[in-house]
Amino acid sequence: MPTKIYARCVRVCAAVLALVLVGWRPATAQEPIEVKAGISDPVNTVLAWYMARDAGLYAAEGLKVDIVNMSGGSRGAAELQAGRLDIMHVGLSSVIRINRAGGDIRSIGSLSNVIRFTFFSAPGIKSAAELKGGVIGVSTFGSESDSTVTLALARLALTRNDVVLKEYGGGMRRLDAVKSGEIKATPLNEPIASLARAQGVNVLVDLVPEQIPWVFSSIVVRRGDIAGRRDLLIRFLKGTIEGNYLALNDEKRAKEVLAKELKVADPKVLDITYNDFKAQSPANIEISQPGAENILAQFPGGSQRLEDYVDASLLAALKAEGYFTAMQQKYRR
Repeated sequence: MPTKIYARCVRVCAAVLALVLVGWRPATAQEPIEVKAGISDPVNTVLAWYMARDAGLYAAEGLKVDIVNMSGGSRGAAELQAGRLDIMHVGLSSVIRINRAGGDIRSIGSLSNVIRFTFFSAPGIKSAAELKGGVIGVSTFGSESDSTVTLALARLALTRNDVVLKEYGGGMRRLDAVKSGEIKATPLNEPIASLARAQGVNVLVDLVPEQIPWVFSSIVVRRGDIAGRRDLLIRFLKGTIEGNYLALNDEKRAKEVLAKELKVADPKVLDITYNDFKAQSPANIEISQPGAENILAQFPGGSQRLEDYVDASLLAALKAEGYFTAMQQKYRR
């Protein structure tokens, strides 16, 4: 081949190769998949998500997770069903409520398997007689703050018919409303429960020490996505599980993340909030069957089949591939 023609071929091939290399990226360098994850309120049961995002664990799975406050579990579950969220952090009560209204969502993991609410009352309200006929504020109807009201009232020998339930949104708004006397009582969990105690708000019923099994804060998705977006959900669960292990094992870092995300400055409140998380969080985010059954007992008149509300297949797959064992070994739990 003549020298000039050969040189020209070399230049052309080099140019083509350069164009190919510009357009090619390895799998690890692809743009991350955006995931919109809703929460009912900024509380300590979200810590696994916050840690996974802060430590880059979601990013390592190729995800960019946007955590959005929906100011109520049922509201967020409805947004999930409507397709405006990819994932929702909410208790099983909201799943039952949505599905019985024609929805099709499932809990695929749990970040808390016990009731975490303390019921606080307004100034002057210290007995069942004083509470009767009054307004109890919940985040949204059908949420855990709503469904657990039934249990708190039972401790006072009252029923839901003895009070007026109203939606009041997030925990800070409910705390302000109960302090001012606008409502007579409301359920709160950490860190807002500790803030309420520090401010002298009266505890009417404390369900936390009872350790009642309950799927209190679960990871919820649309049922169709369990098969249709399986890879994405597996990656999200991996990031969440490792975030949970990291939070359980690195107290200093976990408290720094809690302080930032929950805007907690008081070291005492921060200690209580973290210790509450550490005592209650299931490391492998597995769903409590007794907890699910306790919630279903509060919702008679519809399907009592757990599989209509819970799908543990993704966690079962992770367990089978040895992911739980790998996390236990990595974090030495």
